Order: sequence, then C-alpha cells, then structure tokens
Amino acid sequence: MSLSIGIVGLPNVGKSTLFNALTKNNVLAANYPFATIEPNIGIVPVPDERLAKLAEIYQPQKVVPATVTFVDIAGLVRGASQGEGLGNKFLSHIRETNAICQVVRAFEDNNVIHVENEIDPKADIETINTELVLADLATVTNRLDRMRGEVKTNPKLAPLAGLLEKAKAGLDEGKLAGSFLNVDELEQLRDLQLLTAKPFIVAFNLSENQLSDSDLKKRLQAIVDPCPVVFLCAKVEAELGELEAVEAQELLSSLGQDSSGLDQLATAGFKALGLQTFLTAGPQEVRAWTIHAGDTAPQAAGVIHTDFERGFIKAEVVSYSDLITAGSVAEAKTKGKLRLEGRDYIMRDGDVVEFRFNV
Repeated sequence: MSLSIGIVGLPNVGKSTLFNALTKNNVLAANYPFATIEPNIGIVPVPDERLAKLAEIYQPQKVVPATVTFVDIAGLVRGASQGEGLGNKFLSHIRETNAICQVVRAFEDNNVIHVENEIDPKADIETINTELVLADLATVTNRLDRMRGEVKTNPKLAPLAGLLEKAKAGLDEGKLAGSFLNVDELEQLRDLQLLTAKPFIVAFNLSENQLSDSDLKKRLQAIVDPCPVVFLCAKVEAELGELEAVEAQELLSSLGQDSSGLDQLATAGFKALGLQTFLTAGPQEVRAWTIHAGDTAPQAAGVIHTDFERGFIKAEVVSYSDLITAGSVAEAKTKGKLRLEGRDYIMRDGDVVEFRFNV
C-alpha cells in the first residue's frame, strides 16, 4: 500500500521548490505561471528511526522504509474548472492521488509575482476550494442527469439518485464533499473520484523569519481548522536537501524547528488517511509496511503477499519498544513479550511481526 499526495496551489506559491526539496529532483521552478505542465512524480522514503534501531540488531542486507509518492501538479488559477489556465488537465492528476496538499503562500517577496497581486492566504485557499468544488459539481451533475433517465427503467437506482441530489445540493452551496457526506455515502460515490472527498492537508509556505512566529501560525491555523496543517519554508527545505544529516539537524535547531517539512507532510498524510506502519525484521531485510489503522493481522499479512493472507495461521508479534528493550526476539520471548495472535488481532503501529501461513 502506498500513500500518494498531490501538491496543489496557485502559481508561484512554492510548490515546485518544495517538491524539489522533498524529492531532491531537479524539477523546473520558475517565476511565471504554468512552469509545471505535466505532473512531476517523486517517491520519497518516510523517515523512521525505528528502522535504524532494528538494523543494529539484525544487521540486514537492506533496509526498506515506507514511502510517500508526491505529485507536483500544475498551478491552479481562478476559472480552472471552466477551462482557464490548464483547465481540467490538472484535475485528472489530482483524482489519482490519495490526499491533497494545498501549498499556500504566506511569505512576502517582491521578486516573486503573485497571480492575484496580493498575499492573502485565506483568499487563495477559497480560490482553490472553489475550483475543486466546481469541478466536483460538474461531475455530479453529469452523473445525475444520466441517472434520472435510468431510474425510470430501474427504480432500484432511486436511492443512489437521491444521494447524488444531496451531493449536488451541498456542492452548490460551496461545501467540500467530505464535510457533509458521511463515510458510507462517500463510499457509494467512490467511482466518481470526487476531489473534495479526499483528505486535505494545508502547507503554509513561510519565509525563514516567519517560521518562529507563533502568532502568525495561530492565525493561519484558524483559517483552515480542523484541517491538518504544516508550516514550512520551501527555501529552507531546499537547503536541507543539500546538507548531511547532522548539518541539516543543526539548521533546523537554529530555526527552532524539530522536524523537516518532509517529516511533517508524511506524518500529516498518514494521519489524514488513517494509516500506520508495522515492521518486519530479519537478516535479509528490515522493512516498514503501510496499512490502515484498524486492519487485522491477516489484512496486514496480505500487504506483504496475498498468499500470506489467504493461508494465514498466526502472527508472531512483539512491540517495537519491547523488542528494543529486550535486545533480541529470543530475549523478548524469554520475558514474555512475544505473543502469538490470531485472525481477530488488530494491528498496532510499530508491531514487529513474523507471519505464519500455509498455502
């Protein structure tokens, strides 16, 4: 299971600069609209200090972290849903991602033009949301128009038509689909790939000096609350990408930051999508696997291989913290920290697991 996050925003808000920093790719970052035409894709490992600790114990041939796929999508402009700028071209790219990260400009820089000629984070967010809502409204309206005819010959479709009417009404009011449709309703409309049904993360792109401005952060957070928020400086992230780990941490500390934008975005993405990781460890490899919170042991086994889920017998489980304290699986077993769990076991973040199966 992989996590993909579409990076969207108005032109010249720092999307491509951030993407370059996150992926260490040389993607064009230019001071004019539509510098990004085709989406740029980068697969980024999720930093996880637990893997390094397990590697010390097992001395594996390789270490495989969980990953996040970042997709840098062309800048939106007002009227994009009606064909302005790149029009609907960018929309198909967003539909394919699991979550949407809106990069919103909060920094002042006279050398970098703003498409609306003023720095107004709230207005920028409203512009982006409006275009996404209008795009969804067009999708729902088209489906509803077809559905009305189908209901006449198949009355069983009436409940779905009613749900489409509800979705259309909410979108007409400018609401995001995820804010007024419940989980079951969203699932029924999954095939529409509604943009505003996706989890949202807002990344405010600040200047270096603004990173320590707690009052500003509170004001910005209030604009989008309760949406997950990340505060970062794309220029600083670019610098971090050029430094060794120790130097990068020193730079973050000098700016009063505990973690990089990558760490924050990955964590926010996992939280927004209700994801967590379990770990496998041995002399061949130490690896992090991504699953949904609430997944059972057989479902987790299936992420490794479908045969593991089909032939699941038991899961040998020890928590990461207990394993590190014990120093080895054998010692953890001696201390009674190693457990055999069955089909009903709900996986926990950081479980170190070996699956037993028979096919």
